[in-house]
This record gives sequence, structure tokens and C-alpha cells, in this order.
Amino acid sequence: MPIVIAQLGTIAQSFADTSMIGQYGTLELSAAGFVNNVFNLLLFFTLGLSYSTTPVVGSLWGQGRKEEARKALNNSLVVSAMGSAVSLLLLTVLYLNLNRLGQPEELMPYIRPYFVTLTLSIPFVGAFNSFKQYSDATGDTRSPMWVMLMSNVVNIVGNYILIFVCDLGLLGAGIATLGSRVFMAVWMCIKVGFGRDYDGKGIMYLARKGLPISIQLCLEAGSFNVCALFMGWIGANALAAHQVMCVVGSLCFMVYYGIGAAAAVRISHYRGLKDNEGVRDTAYVALGMTAFIGFLITVGVLLTHRLLFSVFTTNEEVIAILVSMLPAFAAYQFGDLTQTIFANCLRAIEDVKSMMVSAFISYILISIPCAYVFAFPLGMGAAGIWWSFPIGLTTAGVLYYYRFSRRPSC
Repeated sequence: MPIVIAQLGTIAQSFADTSMIGQYGTLELSAAGFVNNVFNLLLFFTLGLSYSTTPVVGSLWGQGRKEEARKALNNSLVVSAMGSAVSLLLLTVLYLNLNRLGQPEELMPYIRPYFVTLTLSIPFVGAFNSFKQYSDATGDTRSPMWVMLMSNVVNIVGNYILIFVCDLGLLGAGIATLGSRVFMAVWMCIKVGFGRDYDGKGIMYLARKGLPISIQLCLEAGSFNVCALFMGWIGANALAAHQVMCVVGSLCFMVYYGIGAAAAVRISHYRGLKDNEGVRDTAYVALGMTAFIGFLITVGVLLTHRLLFSVFTTNEEVIAILVSMLPAFAAYQFGDLTQTIFANCLRAIEDVKSMMVSAFISYILISIPCAYVFAFPLGMGAAGIWWSFPIGLTTAGVLYYYRFSRRPSC
């Protein structure tokens, strides 16, 4: 539960930003949708590098080798810093070429400053996630939860003051987000501290294990990013609707991910003890829990969608597009929860290279072409783009499950 709450805290930040920006203006909401989707590609690259921390620390902790686990934390922080540097470089290049991405010209004055503020937050997100992965792997899941909850308070208060009182609009939301992420990293640093040492071999090991995870996450995020580009080709309202529905979908995903991350911690401990039965049982219990919760969440969204959408926007054209996306949203939940659980399970047993191939097939070869064909040649528009997600996510879920079910012994 603390991991789930912490993950919901992550998306609550986007939820607050999107709802408050949507009340400020539709153009700002559209710009936020484009920037968040593009930015998330490199954000996930940075985060993926630190996800290799959980199985390493969990296995060491399960064996009682706590000093080595602390050293692994230091190694993880170095790897996150390296990934942040690469992401900052790529985001700078992307910023200089924003005008080449075919987005509506009227959005550019909003896109550019917001893009800069989010870019500056990358190193702090990377550092926080290394601390979080270590803390979760050692069984201290409450500390990251409280940090996330407090950072949301910082973000919401900052949003209100900067967006509405100071009338900075989307830029104000970006500054508030940057401030909350700095707060998260500093607090976790104070709470967890550092290990005594680090070593080059440990850094390279985490980087080798983390890079396939980063690539897998980037391929998944990339399909959503390309779809955001497609939405921009349709128009600002479609892009605004896409941003709102991505936030709603992320609420579900973060619950699934929280359970998957908890399963990964348990599996890493069982793996350290060479307990194959514990590994298997944990995975399938997590899948059953997630399927039940996913059903309840999906039904809740379908029954309350009008009220939910009104939190983000009062634009009737945007709401009409959102309603057209609902069937696809419901259809992709099973695929999303399945791929989330088994992706975490594969990371926990450090079987990460196969996920890159599965993600490439699911998201690049299947999901993106389907989105384009459904939206444009078949004339389904924004709803057609969203119908590509059930196909891609379900394919990924099946492939990850197949790999896990035939995994080698611990």
C-alpha cells in the first residue's frame, strides 16, 4: 500500500498540473499535453537506469549483506547522474528543434518555457528514484510515500500561487513542478543518506542491467509520444483530450505499477534465497490482485467520466473527444496491468534484455502503425489513435508473461 500510494502521488502531480492548467486555458492544456508526452520519453530513460537498483539491493538485503547494499545505492546514484546528463543533452537538442515537429504554431509560446522548466528537473527526478528504489528494496516503503505526499502539497500550493495569483499560467505550473522535484530529492537524501563507497564494476553492472530497462520504457513511452504528435496533426482539442486521458490512464497504471513494484521487491528477496516457488507465487498473486483492482477502477471511471472530465476542462469539444476515447481506454486495461506486472517480475529476476525485443515488437512494429492507420486512412481520428493501445499493450503483456513462465531457475 505505501508503494501504491507513492505511485499515485507521482501521477497526482500530473493530475493537479493538468486540472489546474485546464481551468486556466485550453491552449495551455494542449501545450502541456505535447510537452509532457515528449518529455516523458527521456524521463523514463533516466528512471529506467535506476530500476536495476531494486533487484540488486533486494537480493543483497535478503542475504543480510547490508553494507554492500549501501554501496549499491551509491553506484545507482552515479548511474542516475550519468543518465541525467545524457537526457539533458538530448532535451537541449530537442528544444532547439521544437518548430520542426509539426505542432500548431499558436502553442509554441507556451511550449518553450514549460519545456525548459521540466528539463531542469531531470537530475532531481533521477536522484530521487535511486533513493526510492533502495528504500523500497530494503522494506522501507513508507519514507518514499511520505515524501511523495508532501511534494504534492508543495506542488499544488505552488501551482495555485504561480498559475493564478501570479498569472504565470503554464510556466507557473512548470516552476512549481521543478520546485516539488527538488524537494523530493533533497528530503530523500536527508532521510536515506549515502553508503560509504562505490565501485566501478558495480556501476557498470547497474548500467548494463538498467539500460535495457530504459530502452524498454522508452519504447513504451515512445508510442504514446508519437501518438501525441499524431494528435497535434489533428488539432489542439485532440491534443488536449489526449493529455487528459493520459493522466486518467496513468492513475490506473500507477496502481498496477505499485503492486508490480511490491512484487519485484518480494521476488528479489526470494531470488536471493533461491526460492523459485516464492518467485512464482508472488507473481501470480500480484496479477490476481491487479486484475481485480483494475476492474473496479475501470468501472468507476466509466460510471463517473463526465464528472471526472469536468475537473480538467469545460470545453465541450474536448469532452466529446474524451468520450469517444473511453471504449479504447476500457479495452486496454487488462493488457496494461498484465504487461506492468510481468515487466516488474522480469526486472526482479534481472531478465531484462528480452523485454527490449518484446517492447519493440509491441509498441514500434504494432502500436504506432495501428495508430496511424486507424486515425488517418480509416478516418477514426483521435479515438482511432487510442484504439492502438489495447493492441500494443496486450501484445506486450502476452510476450512478457510467456518469457516469465519459461524463465530459468533462480
